[in-house]
Amino acid sequence: MAAREGKTTRAVATDFYTPKVVNFPTREYAVNVSFQRRHPARGFGPARDLTWSESAALCYTFFSCVVPSAAHIPKDLMRTFILFAIVIAMSTITLAQILPAPSAITDPKQITSKPNAQVEKSLTIEKLYMTRAIGGTAWSPDGKTIAFVSNISGRNNLWLVPAEGGWPTQLTISDQRQTHPAWSPDGKWIAYMSDYDGDEQWDIFFVSPKTGQVVNVTNTREIAEQNPTWSPDGRYLAYMVKPKTSSVYEIDVFDTLTRDTKHLTIGTAKDKLNVDPIWSRDSKWIAYTQEQAKGTDSNIFVAEVAAGKNTLLTPHRGEQLYSANDFSTDGKRLLITSNAGNGYDNVGLLDIASRKINWLTQDKWEINGGNFSPDGKSVTWTANVDGNTDIYLHGLASGKTASLPLPKGVNGLGGAESAFTRDGARLLYHHNGPNAPNDLWVYSLADGKSRQVTDSLVAGVRAEDLVEPFLVHYPSRDGKWTISAFVYMPYSLPRQPVSPAIVYVHGGPTAQTVNSFNRFIQYVANQGYIVIAPNYRGSTGYGREFQQANLFDMGGGDLQDVLAAADWIKQTGYVDPKKLILMGASYGGYMTMMGVTKAPDVWAAGVPIVPFVNWFTEIQNEDPVLQQSDLATMGDPVKNKALFEDRSPIFFVNQIKAPLFLLAGGHDPRCPQEEAQQVVDAIRKRDGVVEYKFYENEGHGFARVENQIDAYKRAADFLRAHVPPADCGCSVNE
Repeated sequence: MAAREGKTTRAVATDFYTPKVVNFPTREYAVNVSFQRRHPARGFGPARDLTWSESAALCYTFFSCVVPSAAHIPKDLMRTFILFAIVIAMSTITLAQILPAPSAITDPKQITSKPNAQVEKSLTIEKLYMTRAIGGTAWSPDGKTIAFVSNISGRNNLWLVPAEGGWPTQLTISDQRQTHPAWSPDGKWIAYMSDYDGDEQWDIFFVSPKTGQVVNVTNTREIAEQNPTWSPDGRYLAYMVKPKTSSVYEIDVFDTLTRDTKHLTIGTAKDKLNVDPIWSRDSKWIAYTQEQAKGTDSNIFVAEVAAGKNTLLTPHRGEQLYSANDFSTDGKRLLITSNAGNGYDNVGLLDIASRKINWLTQDKWEINGGNFSPDGKSVTWTANVDGNTDIYLHGLASGKTASLPLPKGVNGLGGAESAFTRDGARLLYHHNGPNAPNDLWVYSLADGKSRQVTDSLVAGVRAEDLVEPFLVHYPSRDGKWTISAFVYMPYSLPRQPVSPAIVYVHGGPTAQTVNSFNRFIQYVANQGYIVIAPNYRGSTGYGREFQQANLFDMGGGDLQDVLAAADWIKQTGYVDPKKLILMGASYGGYMTMMGVTKAPDVWAAGVPIVPFVNWFTEIQNEDPVLQQSDLATMGDPVKNKALFEDRSPIFFVNQIKAPLFLLAGGHDPRCPQEEAQQVVDAIRKRDGVVEYKFYENEGHGFARVENQIDAYKRAADFLRAHVPPADCGCSVNE
């Protein structure tokens, strides 16, 4: 395959277990699939699949106006208003489904610890991290088998399982993580991507589902190829491509017969990414999304593969997000997700010829498009309502919408090109909840029943010993926002101010902590630690205005929202105010460092995981995609030098009073290991208390099970030594 010179890129995110490819630049890091959703940022984890490829599609986010007289509108604003009016005129609303807001606790005194004399207090890190992690999936063409990514063997490899359930068979054996499986239409090959020790320099491989033969198709060590997608005729493979030194993702098409590679996009501006190629049913067209590095604007294009002609389908002024989800069976429409209608992600049908959008939803939550059914009569989407995600099936002729009868938590559509089987009879989905790790399920449209295909809750872990969180809302300190958070309460705590509490900060920042399975949170809750996980300003899931509220203010207002979480949890009556812990990964690790330096008297301990701490060195050394994102969201480091210094915790290390425990990966392209090393060196220089573990064979997060166990045992031991639970019978630093 011909290597591309000078172009490429797309951010890939990976969660601890299965890499998920993220399209937007992001630092999001999902510490053990706690599902966070992302957009632009440093997180990983999951983009189309959501785990990174996986997360399994888990990693999920989320007016009336008075118009002044035309005589008082400036010319530029008038042009914007006219265009806005044109967009509204071109858009029609088929369905205004208003999803109700869930009940949330606002009074801290309403938080209670449930009595449970039967709960097992013997959960261990080993047990919890031996529960299986399930990632990306793909239907076989005949619908009889499902390919999926899992760490059953301790590595994220490909497995096969009968669609009716049964014992899975390992298909690939590799020490390197694998993700994003895509089954060829003729059934002969499964394409997937794999990198090297977490470096995100992905190659695309083929594996035979019959013989297990593996072929490295791209084999370009300095170029990343991601998200392989088969053409329906089975001849071509489209994927995203980016050289290591580039900030641009382009899209290539590989001819499996001639082994020639065609560049579908080329010469893209350095602050843009072309992502998620989607084939039309006749294999003649590819739709893709072009994202801006800032993460606040994107467009949908359609390309004629033979001619290489690209056409913009979503011209607009101002910042709006548009993303393509699927082609209709006749190729005339696209199922899309966009916040252009009301500032929140909603689903619509984009007519390719007229470019008009027929909105199918008009909610103020995060709605994401799925697929057309094979007969073209219905579409799917998911709705993330304050951290719980449901799956919906919408009849295009009837206009009727029904939610699948699924348990609460994070329910996401599976499959590679589609969640539907080719005959449209069944739907593949993932279910993930606070007491249930991510598993695969198959839903029958004929009888409305679901069948569980995988069973991840093993190793002696009982669902009844796991804690289900409270959804809480609290006001931001500046009074501008209502902040949503999940609170995990250990069983059988006395309502006395004696227990420690962890403020657990998600990565991204454009990500979201949702109601999903988190191994470490369940462990510490079992040991007696209260946990509050806030969705601070800048998080996804709550609309455009909230998501953009920390632009050019990273480590400012969002840090205040995190500190407000500490204020709120202390008011429950359970928390010892001298036993507050701050913990997070990726951007959450950065927020942890900001917290212990800017509010040093609040914290008894800090656990920054794969953090960055110095905006100057971070921008200099990080992946070029994130570099463009940071420049677009924080400004120029020379012109904004004072801001960069104020928001770089490395310059305030002398303020730290709490002991710290840091984790880092040797091949991390998002938050390079040198960021954590700066902290360790500075604290040791002043004889402060710091512990540090560096994993040479990992990247932005830890994929190998033995490293996960080692890392989180160390973190747990550190917390127990410095901030012990109330009833542990141990002494500090014992």
